Amino acid sequence: MPNLIKLHTGLCLAVLVIVPQVHSQVPDYEPPRTEHGRPDLQGIWTNRSITRMERRPGVDMLVLSEEQAYEMAQGSFWLSLDRQQQNNPITEAKAGAAAFGSRGHNAFWVDNGPSMGLVKGEYRTSWVTEPVNGRIPYKDGGPALRRAAHLPKIGSFDGPETRPVSERCIAFGGIIGPVMQNGIYNNNYQFVQTRDHILLMSEMGHEVRIIPFADDHRNEGLQPWFGDSIASYEGDTLVIETINTYPLQGSYISPTGKVTERLTRWSDDEIFYEFRVEDPAIYTEPWGGEFSFYKETALFEYACHEGNYSLPGILAGARRAEVDAVAE
Repeated sequence: MPNLIKLHTGLCLAVLVIVPQVHSQVPDYEPPRTEHGRPDLQGIWTNRSITRMERRPGVDMLVLSEEQAYEMAQGSFWLSLDRQQQNNPITEAKAGAAAFGSRGHNAFWVDNGPSMGLVKGEYRTSWVTEPVNGRIPYKDGGPALRRAAHLPKIGSFDGPETRPVSERCIAFGGIIGPVMQNGIYNNNYQFVQTRDHILLMSEMGHEVRIIPFADDHRNEGLQPWFGDSIASYEGDTLVIETINTYPLQGSYISPTGKVTERLTRWSDDEIFYEFRVEDPAIYTEPWGGEFSFYKETALFEYACHEGNYSLPGILAGARRAEVDAVAE
């Protein structure tokens, strides 16, 4: 879970993210380069933002003015919940259960920033830009198709192996990707480049994608965590192609799909990130989008197994329910 130090630091740094002039592109920008001559993407970055993958229903624009972005951010779920909880301190157990019982987290621990996402100086309502409605073009069946035939059955309470992998502190693939995207906390990343590999590590679970620079996929018959990825450069843009993500990850693609990610150093403070998802088994058409990573200062500890009281509690509760059912 996010610690208190991270929360205070993250909130202070998030305020900086909402200043457009800091992140505008420098004319004729020349990115710093590694010792191998490639644009230097290394360092600590964040995609902390209120904006999410899909556009909210009823919103028909991609780009917001500063005033519109402020208004939309103030109406977001977590900022609204934070105001509600700040104005209604809970001092009695029953009232606390009513206020927080259905939320999972109270807003104090959330760290997704105070603003809509900035992409090259523009406030965005969604990361999806194609299709233009900002919505993922699922076939009939919707998001459940991602967890259909290619995903082993999980969800029972027979044992830990049948519980979701994030509940077991194994993987949080929705953050490290592909597609990499922001969540309600732990939105920091570290990027490392060598001559032969690019390493992408997320603060959420401290998961690492180690991606070789190669012309062909090496593990066509395997489904590693976060997929079988290869990297290359197109000019000054890093391109990552991924297939065969591990089914339990709950990826955006089935075994027949492909995700292409593109990272370009836009300024000293910003990396422009583009993605494209192709999978006719799940979607009616290819789709994609973009967002930006911004300079950060540090990764913070993510202690999941060390504080994971939920899993033994869930399994113990299931055993008790079985005993109670027999007793009846």
